[in-house]
Amino acid sequence: MVQKYQSPVRVYKHPFELIMAAYERRFPTCPLIPMFVASDTVNEYKSEDEAIHVIERRCKLDIDAPRLLKKIAGVDYVYFVQKNSLNRRERTLHIEAYNETFSNRVIINEHCSYTVHPDNEDWTCFEQSASLDIKSFFGFESTVEKIAMKQYTSNIKKGKEIIEYYLKQLEEEGITFVPRWTPPVACKSESSTSHPRRPVSPAINIPESATKEGLSSKEILNTSSSPSEPTAGTPDDKLDADYIKRYLGDLTPMQESCLIRLRQWLQETHKGKIPKDEHILRFLRARDFNIDKAREILCQSLTWRKQHQVDYILDTWNPPQVLQDYYAGGWHHHDKDGRPLYVLRLGQMDTKGLVRALGEEALLRYVLSINEEGLRRCEENTKVFGRPISSWTCLVDLEGLNMRHLWRPGVKALLRIIEVVEANYPETLGRLLILRAPRVFPVLWTLVSPFIDDNTRKKFLIYAGNDYQGPGGLLDYIDKEIIPDFLGGECMCEVPEGGLVPKSLYRTAEELENEDIKLWTETIYQSASVFKGAPHEVLIQIVDASSVITWDFDVCKGDIVFNIFHSKRAPQPPKKDSLGAHSITSPGGNNVQLIDKVWQLGRDYSMVESPLICKEGESVQGSHVTRWPGFYILQWKFHSMPACATTNLPRVDDVLASLQVSSHKCKVMYYTEVIGSEDFRGSMTSLESSHSGFSQLSAATTSSSQSHSSSMISR
Repeated sequence: MVQKYQSPVRVYKHPFELIMAAYERRFPTCPLIPMFVASDTVNEYKSEDEAIHVIERRCKLDIDAPRLLKKIAGVDYVYFVQKNSLNRRERTLHIEAYNETFSNRVIINEHCSYTVHPDNEDWTCFEQSASLDIKSFFGFESTVEKIAMKQYTSNIKKGKEIIEYYLKQLEEEGITFVPRWTPPVACKSESSTSHPRRPVSPAINIPESATKEGLSSKEILNTSSSPSEPTAGTPDDKLDADYIKRYLGDLTPMQESCLIRLRQWLQETHKGKIPKDEHILRFLRARDFNIDKAREILCQSLTWRKQHQVDYILDTWNPPQVLQDYYAGGWHHHDKDGRPLYVLRLGQMDTKGLVRALGEEALLRYVLSINEEGLRRCEENTKVFGRPISSWTCLVDLEGLNMRHLWRPGVKALLRIIEVVEANYPETLGRLLILRAPRVFPVLWTLVSPFIDDNTRKKFLIYAGNDYQGPGGLLDYIDKEIIPDFLGGECMCEVPEGGLVPKSLYRTAEELENEDIKLWTETIYQSASVFKGAPHEVLIQIVDASSVITWDFDVCKGDIVFNIFHSKRAPQPPKKDSLGAHSITSPGGNNVQLIDKVWQLGRDYSMVESPLICKEGESVQGSHVTRWPGFYILQWKFHSMPACATTNLPRVDDVLASLQVSSHKCKVMYYTEVIGSEDFRGSMTSLESSHSGFSQLSAATTSSSQSHSSSMISR
């Protein structure tokens, strides 16, 4: 598998010419990189005006590899070819490097660029990308890949340090300024001005993903005017190294690369409807920065959020009064690391009463609202404390926990809540402090621990009795001034005390079922399965011509072809007797077929728009202005297409294969609506630019993104 690396943009707050003077001191050897043994110039070219300087070097590297492997390979050193293209007029340096040794077995390509900062011509930007493809290596492919990535990561870390080392060396020699290139005297009058002129050509190569978002190079690299202060976290500086350190934390070069690559993939497939970097990073951390695995769970979570309208839960859902009175939990200041602190008095809570009064779905929705509030508080604390805060601390007081809390329906509700939270809010729990654990606690722990991720379990600290009051207890994690009063502190905690829920508030099973439907399944979207040979179809009857059919759908699994047909006569009602008839039901969604097998295209029905191929992960919105009354059929049909070998990341088909999902089944989530001609008034503007609001987590980038729209008008 090809390994790829993409760096963020790193900014040197020094002029381009001074950076170049420091860079040239790396050759012919570089003591700061012991593996860089020597370099010889093999080709060199200079233009007459000395504005262009191209130099090609053959570099000798002593790779830190096992002696046995070197002996098997028959080499002691590895040779690379590096071509540097310096343009003093445009103030750019482009570096291309590839391996000469074992080039028929291993393919390594690297591209680096030094360019002028688009907002400050006295600063210099650096960016690099690389790829590693090991075709074969005497059966040691995996070992060589690990060695190569280890060496590369090590050198990336040293890259900026080396430039800064030689800058300091120049300063000690009294060189703090290098004049810019100027044309020869004969041409000087043509460009001479009292102020240095900005280069005409672009100063930096902006990644394709940024262009798709509609961001300019100025927006991408926007930094603070103060050299010592990084820019505030905005979507404009997503690729800036200062932004990553300030808002996301200390990441290794490879972790930075994983974040950038996954973000680019999401931009390409979800057409800008992507979560913030902090949220993407949580899913990467949850899967140890395995991009394929992180992408899989992130895509599933984004679909889940849209289907259940989780993004709007804080604004549209008001918890029932029973929860406000008897749910013994609430937010309480922050811990010593600046993480929001949530206090849960589980031992004082009547879990059986809450489940009987509200049902499992209401409790789940309330817990989701707590998690959404936690995300919001993490963002606020990041700004307040001036450092990345991506998780919160939970303090659970178990005093009063007894066998009543092990009531089976209550434990079942708890397990489901844990499952949903683990899947959609990974790496949001920074620490869990469990206090005053009674003897019954091991029974509860045995029941729930198998459903908790291993990484999450490592964050649990459990105290029995009053152990939390001594060394290693609460004072190590929470300031004395905010320890709640019921734990022996002096801070009044406004968390409800809980207590027994009155039985008069209990609901019957039928009432709870109906209430659950209102609370949780209130979504305008429907799910449908699409099988090979069995498309899903939706019938829309149009009475008035010039009405507008609108749609919004997500391709959750597989690739599909979307069609719109028109018929003057109504299809027969779908049958339910067999797969080959007209209807299929499945746990993952329904399947309805309306077009009879005996119908002929062009005689019984007609295609009113060209087919639209939609790939897995895409969100599609569009509209169709009807020309005739009658019956319109929206069809989602199975589409099989080979994966594209040129994409940066494997297609989602590979993810499906790993999940053992049938390759002959797709899934869509859709919503359709008809706008009457009297309401339409002939304006297509809003329909053409419609977005499906995939995630409010992407609020910061939505304004600059473009959705994949298929607005169609019959001619």
